Amino acid sequence: MIFVNLPVSDLATARAFYEGLGFAVNDMFSDEHVVSVVVSDTIVVMLLDQERFASFTPLPVADARTSTQVLHCLSAASRTEVDAFVQHALAAGGTEFRATQDEGPMYGRSVADPDGHVWEILHMDLVEA
Repeated sequence: MIFVNLPVSDLATARAFYEGLGFAVNDMFSDEHVVSVVVSDTIVVMLLDQERFASFTPLPVADARTSTQVLHCLSAASRTEVDAFVQHALAAGGTEFRATQDEGPMYGRSVADPDGHVWEILHMDLVEA
């Protein structure tokens, strides 16, 4: 499994964003400092308030709105699924991060969550490739 830990400034806003994408929350592993978001059977995003996140590292916590350390990318089964993901993200309070990438068999778009964490959604048409 992959656990992605993200610092967030407002846990309720972050939770609403990820639920707006259609992801479930595992309340068993959530509390007033952490929300456990189930992306798939093998991917869980742990949203941690700033204080809780900082307790896991001796280094300063980066502000994703002003710097980029990582770009998360999820695969999609179709271009339509890519576009639907982005529409859900925008409706849930996200912003489009950069222009659509449409490069032959690769079609991708990127959104930032309310804390600036970037999520790319990518469809690779392996038949066309």
